[in-house]
Amino acid sequence: MTQQPREQWATRTGFLLAAIGSAIGLGNIWRFPAVAYENGGGAFLLPYLVALLTAGIPLLIMEYAIGRKYRMSPPAALRQMARPAEVLGWWQVVVSLVIATYYALILAWAVRYVGFSVGRQWGADPEGFLFGTFLKVAPAPGAPSSYVPGVLWPLVAVWVVVLVILAFGVRRGIERANKIFIPLLIVFFAALVIRSLTLEGAGTGLDALFSPDWSELGNGSVWVAAYGQIFFSLSIGFGIMVTYASYLRRRADLTGSAMVAGFANSSFEILAGIGVFATLGFMATSAGVPVSDVASSGLGLAFVAFPTVINEMPLGSLFGVVFFLSLVIAGLSSLISIVQVVVSAVQDRTGMRRMPAVFGVGGLVALASILLYPTDSGLYVLDAADHFINQYGIALAALVALVVIAWVLRALPMLQANADETSAIRLGHWWRICLGVITPLVLGWMMVDSLIQEFDENYGGYSTGFLLAWGWSIAAGALVVGVLLTLVHWKAGGEDIDLDMESPADREAHHRKEP
Repeated sequence: MTQQPREQWATRTGFLLAAIGSAIGLGNIWRFPAVAYENGGGAFLLPYLVALLTAGIPLLIMEYAIGRKYRMSPPAALRQMARPAEVLGWWQVVVSLVIATYYALILAWAVRYVGFSVGRQWGADPEGFLFGTFLKVAPAPGAPSSYVPGVLWPLVAVWVVVLVILAFGVRRGIERANKIFIPLLIVFFAALVIRSLTLEGAGTGLDALFSPDWSELGNGSVWVAAYGQIFFSLSIGFGIMVTYASYLRRRADLTGSAMVAGFANSSFEILAGIGVFATLGFMATSAGVPVSDVASSGLGLAFVAFPTVINEMPLGSLFGVVFFLSLVIAGLSSLISIVQVVVSAVQDRTGMRRMPAVFGVGGLVALASILLYPTDSGLYVLDAADHFINQYGIALAALVALVVIAWVLRALPMLQANADETSAIRLGHWWRICLGVITPLVLGWMMVDSLIQEFDENYGGYSTGFLLAWGWSIAAGALVVGVLLTLVHWKAGGEDIDLDMESPADREAHHRKEP
């Protein structure tokens, strides 16, 4: 197999913007504010900061080190560490593939809502409009029976944009796109926050979010929630950061980059919390109810609560356009990074050139998304798939990979030396303690706690049959497909790949330290 010379980021800034763009996604805007509010308000920021320093940044550094050292996608990189570990990389790739199929759907909704905001087309009943008029959701979960054209065409448009950007490559596509997306996102969201702070009742909303309930710090579930939020918001555990770091130059600063990306992501989450709860404070004041009555998260926040606020707000249409454009931009940068994991893995496995890999493999992912989700049952499938692939795909795959790397392969000292060689901030024993002890224990507890809840009560009130078909089977299938892909590779006599896949100019510059 002929391996293509590996691309590299043009600048460190380009890599950081791409990494930050991947981390900042829909969850930062609609998940963090509700998690903080429900887990001690202002007091939640303490366990959140501890989780960032003991799990988030250490995991980022580890994934950066693996990607840069082996200069490959997760399956090939883990194979270089130990042949059986390849299965963990394919597991992560399949998880990314599943997430990409439904993440694009939410972006399609946001695209339509940019237009809906202009004339406030949801009318006086945003909830009825979302589930009835727009999504045409079936009365109960089941097999899809009809397509929804109003969701289908924006979904196709989202995939066209994503595949075109990916086709241009890492430097000319992903890097350039994020140099546009991230500044735009910051400008748009800063404008939203400033506008929300001028609304009547904004202070009430901020008090609800930030008033600390210190007694909650003694509640173990609050700490688990903090680690869960950090873990799911930083794009760690399903191959993205290993893939992005594989395009770094060999002298890149890993520790500093991880700290910049980690704190940038957390800063945006806090900014999102301010904007969301200032707006919810206005909504509560207008309705004469407590903030707790209007506080929500996820789809309900973005597509029901915010349209309700927009109806009451001066210049609400403009606010709506900017808000949903922010969702589109944040989601696009994340979706691009997720699909890149799949494309990179296939390129490393087959030696395919960029264009065929993007439109062949990426096109198949897009086709699966278009065939499955823009239907009357698409929302139910998305809900179940998202829950199970997050809980038992991303988190479990990361836990197993961490245990294998830290305890089975005992590779942390080697990865630490690799990171320290080129980083301004050197890692100490704390890094290995965090990854070898603290993070596995927390992730393990998250798994146990989640399983207890699953067996106590079916998620979302869905039937057992529906959850088996669209939840458990998808989560388990990611692992099974990962194993099968690995076995196919071994049976085909897959050889270890030459690590030196750079161009001659890059090899010549290898040992010169970058500025």
